[in-house]
Formats: sequence, structure tokens, C-alpha cells
Amino acid sequence: MPLSVQGLVSRLTFRQLQVFMSVYHTASYSKAGDQLGLTQPAVSSQIRQLEAALDVPVFEYVGRKLYSTAAGETLAKSINVMFDELRFLQSELGVMKGQVAGDLNIVAVNTAQYVVPYLLKPFCEQHPALNVNVKVVNRSEAIKRLNDNLDHLVIMGIVPEEKPLASLPFLDNELVAVANRDHPIHLEKNTSVESFLEAGLLSRESGSGSRLALELFAQEHRISISPIMQLGSNDAVKHGVLAGLGVAVLPKLSILPELKLGLLKIVPLKEFPLKRSWCVVYPKGKHPTPSMRAFLEFIQDTLGDLDTFFPDVNL
Repeated sequence: MPLSVQGLVSRLTFRQLQVFMSVYHTASYSKAGDQLGLTQPAVSSQIRQLEAALDVPVFEYVGRKLYSTAAGETLAKSINVMFDELRFLQSELGVMKGQVAGDLNIVAVNTAQYVVPYLLKPFCEQHPALNVNVKVVNRSEAIKRLNDNLDHLVIMGIVPEEKPLASLPFLDNELVAVANRDHPIHLEKNTSVESFLEAGLLSRESGSGSRLALELFAQEHRISISPIMQLGSNDAVKHGVLAGLGVAVLPKLSILPELKLGLLKIVPLKEFPLKRSWCVVYPKGKHPTPSMRAFLEFIQDTLGDLDTFFPDVNL
């Protein structure tokens, strides 16, 4: 006979549920132990106690691989709901005490990783009880996560117009034309955009924000782009330019140290720098949590001063 709710409550513990979720996500008792600071026998003991309380197995081995049972899958869904409610409770109690608490999960596209830390420092000083988590992904993954509503907020450059998204622009994203300090292009006078793009363009992969911005510029000015090499991150492109492989169009904020040291130099071009805006984005139908509201209010309140957060931004 199934246990009553009261019976379940008296036999289950939040620790057991936490251990279960760790094993569920890692598919390993030992990895869950490492994650939680427990020994493997301690993890096994917690799972045995949980299965005894529920009177059903939640994991099973097929060969050497650990799988969750049908009961385990149902339990995982219920625990997610319970933990979401606990996070909501934590946030609401924090608001009642005049303090925003709980989690704030932010996804940043690759190029935004140079921006986010400078925003978080003053924000976290204002809201020390918040637990801020930042995940850095490429643009296509960020859009997928927006579609699946997996995070609180996404920070990106070019916002997809075809999707029902709310966005708050907050900072200029200047894309500058650069070459290493020894590149012969610096000896030219009045370098044209076409000449620069034909000097061995290094580029991000198709679909990335900086590549898309350059492609839009080229379309507007009826210029063709033929990169000699595509690289998977702005850091890779930057190091390619430093190594003398070619020239590139990069976010200025991502190369401030190299500009200050003179390792890279901006090539003055007509119509450059390209200016886009960094935006905080979330689905329009999403109900903002207290932590989301706090971050959005912080951005709005500091819009005029954001440049001051970045060292050497006026190089």
C-alpha cells in the first residue's frame, strides 16, 4: 500500500533528494560524491534510504552503465518542481527582508564574456545575497536556450527579430578593424575597407555575432567578404592576428590589453568602428523573478555610467 503524504514527508529528507539529483545528472555514484563532497558509500547509502522510503528502485545498472528507472524519472521531475518552489521561497523571503536573494542564471554569448564581469562586480556588491551563475556559449546555443527558456537572462549583441523577445540595450559594442603592430597595412594612407578585407581576413564561424555584424555591414555597402581562415572564438581570432596570420574585425572590449601594450593597432577605416549594442534579453512571456528585476533595474539605473566600469575603454 502506498505511503500517505505524511508518511513520505516523515521518511524523506532534502539531503536524499539532493543526492538523488546529483546521481541523476552525473549518472555516477562516484561523480556525485565528488560533486557533493561525499564518499561513494555515503552516496549509495542515501540512495538506498531513498528507495526504501519510496519502496521502488530509482536507479538500475544495465551492463556497467547506471540508468534511472521510470520511477526515478518521475521523481526527478517532482524534485525539480520542489526545488524551484524553494528557490522562489528564498527570493520572496529575501524581498520581505528588503534583500534580493536566490539564484540569477545568466547566459552570455562568447564575446560578452569580456563585458559581464565588469557589470557583475558593482551589481553583486549591491546584492550580496544573490547567487549569480554565468554560462558562456556561442550565439546559436544562446538562441536555443532562449527558445527553451532555460535561463533567467541572456546577454547578446544582435537580437533575433523574428522571436518574441524583450531586450534592453545597455552598452555600445564597438567592432574595430585591427592588425598586429608589424603589419604592412599600417604603412598605407587612407586604407579602404576593401583593401583591409583583402589583407588576409581572419573571421569567426558563420552565425557568430561578430561575423554576422560584419556580414550585415558588407551587404549594406555591397562589399564581398572572403575570410582566409575561420576560427571558433574571438580569442582564437585575436591570437591569429597577434601571430601575423592576418587582420580581423574584433570587439574593442576584447582586445583592450593588447591595444594598451601596442601589440595590436586599430586600422582607421571609413564607416568604422561598427557599432552594435549589447542587450539583456529574455522571452516576452517570462515572468521576471526578483533577481531578474534587480539586474534589469541595475542596468537601467547605471546606463549613463557603464563605460566607467571598463578600464582603458577610450584607447
